[in-house]
Amino acid sequence: MSDLTDVTRKLVAVFAADVEGYSRLMGADEVGTLKGLTERRAILDRLIGEHRGRIANTAGDGVLAEFGSAVDAVRCAVDAQAALAEANSILPPDRRISFRMGVHIGDVMIRAGDLFGEGVNIAARLQALAQPGGVCISGATHDQIRKLLPVTFADLGAQNVKNIEEPVRVFTVGALKPSSQPLEVPRTVLLDPTKPPLPPNRPSIAVLPFHNMSGDPDQEYFADGMVEDIITALSRFKALFVIARNSSFAYRGKVVDSKQIGRELGVRHVLEGSVRKGGGRVRITGQLIEAETGSHLWADRFEGSLENIFELQDRVATSVVGAIVPQLMLASAEQVARKPADNLDSYDRYLRGLAFGNKRTLEGNREAQAEFETAISLDPSFAPAYAHAAFCVHNRYYNFLHAISDDERQAAVRFASRAVELAPSDDAVSSGLAAFVIGNLDNDLEGGLALADRAIAINPNYANAYTIKAYLSALLGNTADVGPAADHAVRLNPLDVGVVIAAIRTHIASCAALRQYKESADWAHKLLSLNPNDVHGLLVLNGEAIRRGDTAEAERLHLRIQTLFPHLRKLHMRQMYLRYRNPEHQAAMAERISLAVQFPE
Repeated sequence: MSDLTDVTRKLVAVFAADVEGYSRLMGADEVGTLKGLTERRAILDRLIGEHRGRIANTAGDGVLAEFGSAVDAVRCAVDAQAALAEANSILPPDRRISFRMGVHIGDVMIRAGDLFGEGVNIAARLQALAQPGGVCISGATHDQIRKLLPVTFADLGAQNVKNIEEPVRVFTVGALKPSSQPLEVPRTVLLDPTKPPLPPNRPSIAVLPFHNMSGDPDQEYFADGMVEDIITALSRFKALFVIARNSSFAYRGKVVDSKQIGRELGVRHVLEGSVRKGGGRVRITGQLIEAETGSHLWADRFEGSLENIFELQDRVATSVVGAIVPQLMLASAEQVARKPADNLDSYDRYLRGLAFGNKRTLEGNREAQAEFETAISLDPSFAPAYAHAAFCVHNRYYNFLHAISDDERQAAVRFASRAVELAPSDDAVSSGLAAFVIGNLDNDLEGGLALADRAIAINPNYANAYTIKAYLSALLGNTADVGPAADHAVRLNPLDVGVVIAAIRTHIASCAALRQYKESADWAHKLLSLNPNDVHGLLVLNGEAIRRGDTAEAERLHLRIQTLFPHLRKLHMRQMYLRYRNPEHQAAMAERISLAVQFPE
């Protein structure tokens, strides 16, 4: 028997895990929770042993283990979360048992096999900071493993944690990178990761990227454009719930079954197919799958000349709707009718512009604008080309922080206004993109919000319209509208990091106006977990560090911002942020900008 007074010390990687919401689960179903916890402990105990760890302290819903290697400890945590998520996937959301996990390298005391000391306390605090189903590690652990494991990290900065004298640098750990791992879903930043979205109480569908069967990789943009137009056509059926393009395209090149796609996107149906273009003709094939069972509900082939491409797309959309809800086809078939580009060369340029824009780089942005402007020159009546050309200027200014001249700004506003004038009554995209430009670049908040509402009325499945509605609502002081609109945008497009980032920024705008400093900083940390170089999140944390007197952290963040955005000036900040209609909200934001004393005018 061990002597209880015999204490030894050693340096180990401490692994801490705890069940999220354990008391709530026990209160709801004591017997079921104990059974589920026993099953998950068996998974966790097995993986700890397989990764050469030793279980030390246990207390009901908590586990503490030691590893001789930080790599083993973190790999165990990541593998365990993947295995536990799979075990949860078959359960209803309110019965899932999810763990938070933390790992820290530190000196510990060992007595009778149990671990004690500050190293243990830090690991426990890291575990408490993790999201349900997530892993947090200390800076010391990150230094040991950052080049040795194929995982992604997000820097949450220095965190003050309970009963620890010095702040602890914290990183979140993403999933292992090999494609055999489950798809990492950005939507968990806004939505509870233990509760995948349930299919809505109406027909729902995700359209996957169609295979390019033309034998020419350069024709990929054409197949992608066909799918984007089919998604748009389907979205016009207001009785359907349609996942946005960028989320369904996240599955490109991945071997994922329909059941997983349905679970992750919260839809009941999946459409897949192929496009073949050649000799002036196009062939589109499609098959509709019931996600839960994998059953093929419908399959067909559509073939015609390039001149009739829009008719082919509409036939695909109408047939899909007819297969899902037959009673909708006759009543709503006219909703997919739309005005095509009069010039097919213009339409081809437009599709190329979409492909460049989806790269989300500054170079891609410029190439996209050139293609859209060429499309306009070939067909001056093509509304979507005007809207996208204007939106390129908006993105350069707001997302790439690239200075634009007043002439560029005015030209973008003219393009957006022209798009609204030319757009047919069922064109939600032109109205939605114009809402960004007119609301932000022309500072017409009310006009932009009206256009966003118009786009939503035309197409309730258009995610971007909800993000601009949320942002403009924050600027107008309608803070109660911000959360519902932002969250619905993410529900429609959960795998599009750009939509998630835009939604988080709207929450930041609302919290900053209400002087909700902690909430604003929390959203900023979530924003940086998706994009560590997002200037809006960095500026929030810089201002918060100055406000609480943490000069070292403020200086670190300032240097990082200046390195990433050397041309950033207070003038740019004022132009972007000092646009609130409510005087109190305006004053709150002005105070935040005044804290950025390190930045030049």
